Amino acid sequence: MLSLKGNKVYLRALEPEDLDFVHRIENTEEFWEVSATQTPYSRYMIKQYLENSHRDIYDVKQLRLVICDLQKKEVGLIDIFDFEPKDRRAAIGILIADAADREKGYGAETLKLICSYCFKHLALHQVYANITQGNETSIKLFEKQGFQKVGVKKDWTYSQGQFKDEILYQLINK
Repeated sequence: MLSLKGNKVYLRALEPEDLDFVHRIENTEEFWEVSATQTPYSRYMIKQYLENSHRDIYDVKQLRLVICDLQKKEVGLIDIFDFEPKDRRAAIGILIADAADREKGYGAETLKLICSYCFKHLALHQVYANITQGNETSIKLFEKQGFQKVGVKKDWTYSQGQFKDEILYQLINK
């Protein structure tokens, strides 16, 4: 699909072969704060998830795609979730798995591609992201793509012994 391919990355559907990659990401404690996870996932659970990943976004209200560089290396995941077709909105979450792959423009291009996909193919009116305070990399990424800060949820996330605010960013298709 041309709308999911850029100059640095392309986005593709999950495959059974992604088991090890997804399992590693889901079980990396560093990422648990952004995914609201508190316990590890078994390979069996991830395998079941992958077997059902073909289901339609209108049915399951979410879509996860693998971010690949142009050499076909998996570098991260992008999620569309809390999809509300009636209200024409959805949340977006992005993760570049390895520190060595960050700050290379993969996130910016991925976010641009997924927003375009949401507005063009899903006919969404808006997309949004919830970003924990202190996640300056994500804040800069979303602001650079035109997302506006529209609210703050105080003491929303409890992580590493403290409460953190969560910032709501929104991009409206005009």
